[in-house]
Amino acid sequence: MTPEGHQGFLAKKLFNEMGKIQWGAIAYIEKGGGGPGNNHTHSDNHIFIVAEGEVKIILGDREIVAGKDESVFVDGMIPHSIWNNSDKTAVVIKISTAR
Repeated sequence: MTPEGHQGFLAKKLFNEMGKIQWGAIAYIEKGGGGPGNNHTHSDNHIFIVAEGEVKIILGDREIVAGKDESVFVDGMIPHSIWNNSDKTAVVIKISTAR
């Protein structure tokens, strides 16, 4: 999309309001890397935004594959983990939000 009043400017909306942001980080997940080894749960939720590469997110009994410029919302109370799903380092922005 091109926002109103912009020229030569393309944007892709990654998420709408999903709660109060608590913290954010950028992760560099090497080939074969990820975690945690055992899926885990916690009180905050995540928004994962893939900046480079491709990841596989285990979310309960589902596997979600997300590539560059895609985002996935993870309910923190559902057992989950994130893994590199490609041959190069995946770069993922992680935003944690309050439930």
